[in-house]
Amino acid sequence: MGLIFAKLWSFFCDQEHKVIIVGLDNAGKTTILYQFLMNEVVHTSPTIGSNVEEIVVKNTHFLMWDIGGQESLRSSWNTYYSNTEFIILVVDSIDRERLSITKEELYRMLAHEIVGV
Repeated sequence: MGLIFAKLWSFFCDQEHKVIIVGLDNAGKTTILYQFLMNEVVHTSPTIGSNVEEIVVKNTHFLMWDIGGQESLRSSWNTYYSNTEFIILVVDSIDRERLSITKEELYRMLAHEIVGV
């Protein structure tokens, strides 16, 4: 089992991987990004556009894009999909009134046809 894990991990090492973090506004995306980066909780303000940080874990580079979740910005999420390998969808489970909106946005992302991959 260890050999399989080692081979799988070697696939990711010494490479850069694009990750996008999406979710509705005030879901905690920026907090998660900076928790990864600095290992501490920071006070944030609403993201207009995006925040980009590089996080290195054991020689693996993750280029993490925290994308603003306001309703007016959600239609532009698809511009970030190109070359994305991982998506982190942040769901604020306390905000039950907007869970259906989160579901709709997830379905919209999953239905998006990626061209040129």
